[in-house]
Amino acid sequence: MLQPSWKVNEIFYSIQGEGKHTGMPAVFVRLAGCSMNCPFCDTKYAAREGNQTDGPTLLQELSAWPAKAVIITGGEPSEQDLPALIALLKDAGYQVHLETNGSIDTDVSRADFICVSPKKYVSSEMLKKADVIKIVVGQDTDLKDLEKYYAYENAKTQIYLQPESNKQENIDLCVKLLKNHPSARLSLQTHKLANIR
Repeated sequence: MLQPSWKVNEIFYSIQGEGKHTGMPAVFVRLAGCSMNCPFCDTKYAAREGNQTDGPTLLQELSAWPAKAVIITGGEPSEQDLPALIALLKDAGYQVHLETNGSIDTDVSRADFICVSPKKYVSSEMLKKADVIKIVVGQDTDLKDLEKYYAYENAKTQIYLQPESNKQENIDLCVKLLKNHPSARLSLQTHKLANIR
């Protein structure tokens, strides 16, 4: 049987810089490929560039670091065989966090933490599976559009507003929105503020 492999853009060890687990050391597995092409994307280089990597090679690379948390990001991870990757990592004893735009409904049941960051379109099924719905907010954001995401808030799912590019005008907008919807939270990209990769 053909063993699964993934087109990987990069693997690196750092800390989670945003959202609920800010400050947590983790190994980032950035998968290549994303069909959205969002204008504000800060990882455009991952849309195409990457090397095909099989499971044993991936686990060998991960073993170089002491952290047992892995954050799968992209690109867009769901455009590859994401369930097989999550299973590989879980079976190897890793805690698995996923960052996805949620455009493709896929099996993420074994992931420990799921962050869905909606962009041009998003699967309602993936929004239901999210632990966090992270909404990037900029001056062009349709603020009325935010309301539909608040409907997915519950005991499991938290809304985070993330100012686009950490710009002050976007931070101010997020703070204003949060004051009107106090169950949501602010997510700054602290890795950029601290100049950490």
